[in-house]
This record gives sequence, structure tokens and C-alpha cells, in this order.
Amino acid sequence: MNGSREQEYIPLDVDNQWENKTDKYPNNKQQHYQNQHFLNRKRENKASTFGLNHSSCVQRLRNRGMTPWQAHDKVYASPGVIGLHQEIMDFYEYMSPQPEEHYMREDVVQRISAVIQGLWPCAKVEIFGSFRTHLYLPTSDIDLVVFGKWENIPLFTLEKELLKMGICEEAQIKVLDKASVPIVKLTDKKTEVKVDISFNMNNGVRSANLIMDYMRDMPTLPYLVLVLKQFLLQRDLNEVFTGGISSYSLILLTVSFLQLHPRLDAMRSDANLGVLLIEFFELYGRHFNYIKTGIRIKNGGSYVPKDDIIKDMENGHRPSLLCIEDPLNPGNDIGRSSYGALTVKQAFEYAFLVLRDAVSPQYAHLHSPKDSILGRIVRVTDEVVEYRKWIRQSFPISIEVYDRHKASCPFSQMVNNPAGYVSLLPRFSLH
Repeated sequence: MNGSREQEYIPLDVDNQWENKTDKYPNNKQQHYQNQHFLNRKRENKASTFGLNHSSCVQRLRNRGMTPWQAHDKVYASPGVIGLHQEIMDFYEYMSPQPEEHYMREDVVQRISAVIQGLWPCAKVEIFGSFRTHLYLPTSDIDLVVFGKWENIPLFTLEKELLKMGICEEAQIKVLDKASVPIVKLTDKKTEVKVDISFNMNNGVRSANLIMDYMRDMPTLPYLVLVLKQFLLQRDLNEVFTGGISSYSLILLTVSFLQLHPRLDAMRSDANLGVLLIEFFELYGRHFNYIKTGIRIKNGGSYVPKDDIIKDMENGHRPSLLCIEDPLNPGNDIGRSSYGALTVKQAFEYAFLVLRDAVSPQYAHLHSPKDSILGRIVRVTDEVVEYRKWIRQSFPISIEVYDRHKASCPFSQMVNNPAGYVSLLPRFSLH
């Protein structure tokens, strides 16, 4: 990947929200609205770093603030890409599901499954999504699908029963019966875990199994995905309805990136994660042509003209801006509802520029060896840290259960430490 931009790169014009206003400073009413909006977003998303660019937060971000994966006395290796690789590994180790968190989520699934089995004894409840693949963050949702035979999907029947059995409060559950995939959304009262429940949707489980297959073939995939999921989550870009992209879209973008990487060692266990992360941001933030190109995952992966993809599209749909062909159903565009894809693209470009400068040798004198490079684009809020602490205290487990949990996580130690890694792009050369 060279340093020049592709000819058909899509530029984004970024306007400061105050530049075109006559009153550049908000009055009390405007300030109250902004504060309330900030509080609402923080309440819904513990991981949100919205508002932390304010000058009042500068001191909080200094001295390794909000980078809990970095030990107090830890100094990462130099040059920067080696240190960034080590930091990504530490981030993955810190943010990966802990046994207590897994046990807590299993408890949520068991309680909701009991309610469903009480209503429909012959129904089958399956887990899919990030809980099935072990690629979930501390505040990620649980995705469940119920299989059974009904004339009409019993969304409201399930809502009523979940309320009756005290699984959630009335304000914490809603039925999205008009969505393309009708679901019941709720927040578990006991654990504050969010749960999405759908009915008779086979693709969710199949997609999770497909992701796990790719994780076995691509040892670097889970490490990159966990960082990227946190990157989008803290910016409220992790869901389509908040102007972002879905986790499934993000994972398929990462799979495609690794499939089509010009260096064969990108999928090896000794690949440098720091270089790969920067290259991912460079590709999707600067070079990828969203207007004309679709992404195909099957058969080893390829880029496909959207004009070719449209021939297989269902119901007369046209390819979306972020067009990812469903590897399990070629007529479906995974990115179809991602209307905020350009906002995500802009965030990716920002991350590329920040990390590129952070690891460049000519800027090394500006950084302290103790500074976090990854922390320039990713932060973990105090709310998330406290929530994880509460989980450990509220859902303690025995040593035997802990050992079983570690043994059941097949993707935890797949990337080696490439201390002598030298197969890097020219500008990141170690020589």
C-alpha cells in the first residue's frame, strides 16, 4: 500500500459545527441541551468517550488515563510498530471476556431461555453473534434466536412474559416489529446486559460459525476485531441505527482485508498487529473505492464491481455504499442499511493519520516511551472498568470453572510475539 491516494478516493469535507453560525459560543439553553444529550448517550453506552475532547478532560487523559490494559510500569518496545503490536496484545488480553463475565452472560441466557421454554416447551433457543464467537466486549449485547412453529411471530407474547417474570423493567424492553428482522430488545434487570431476541432466523447461527472458521484460519483476526470494535463502540458507530456499521460488517471487512493483503505473512501467527491495524485504517479510510467496489468474501475473497453484484440482488435492491456480499446468501448485501458508512470511513482515516504519525521515527522525540500509542485512538472508560469490577464481585467462580473457561477459549494464544519481525512496509522499516 503506497502513500499516495487512489484516483477515485472519496474526499470528505469536514466542517466545524460552529464555523457557520453567527454565535460561535452556545448560550445556556444550548449548553443544557448538549449536556443532556451527552448524559443520555453515556447512559446508553458505558463505553462512549463522547465529550472527552473537552478541555476539562485533558488532565484525565494524561498519565495513562483510560488505558487500563497498560501496566503502570510497562514500557513498550521501540520502534513504534513493535510497541504497538505488544500493546494490542495487552489490550486483547485485558478486554477479552473474563470467566466471571462469561458466567454472568450464561446466567442471562439460562433465565431468558427458561421463560421461553415455559411459554413454548418445544421451542429451541440458540446463541449467535459475539457471545458465540467470544468476540464480545464487556458491554456487548447478547444475540438469541428462537426456533419454533407459529402462525405469527409472537413478539408481544414474549415481551409480556419477560415483564411478568421480572427479567426486565417495562422501560427496558421494546418490540421492533416493523424492522427488517423483527426482534425483542431488552436490558436484563439483574446484570444490565442488553439482549436482542429474534425468531426463526437461521443465518445468525451460520454466520457465527463462519466467523469462527475464519478465526481458526486467520490467527490475527480476533486481535484486530476486538480493537476495531472498541474503536467504533466508544464513538457510537457500532450499530447501524446510530450511524455506524454492524459488528458483522466490521468482521467481514477485516476478513477481506486479510484475504487480499499483498503480504502472505499477514495471516500468520507472527504477523505484526500494529502494522496490520495501521494498514486496515489506511485501506478503508483512504484507498477503498466505496462508490464502485463491492466486497466478496467467498472463494478466497475478491473485490467486485457493484454492477456485477446487482445481478444477484434480491427484490430489486441496489448495492449500498458499503457493499459486502453475504457469503452465505449472495443475493443479500450485508452493508445495505449502513447509511453512516462515510462517517465510519472518516473515523478510519483519522485513526490512520494518528497512528502513522505516532509510530513514525521522525516524530519519536515528541513521545515519551511510557506513552500509550493505542490509547491515542482507543480508550476504556471508568464506567466500563467499574462495571467489570462489579461483575467479578457479583459473579465469583471457582478455580475449576476458571480453568474450564480458559480451556474453552481456543483463540486466546494464537499470535506469537514477533520480536524480530522485519517484513514491514518501507516507511515502517526497522532497518
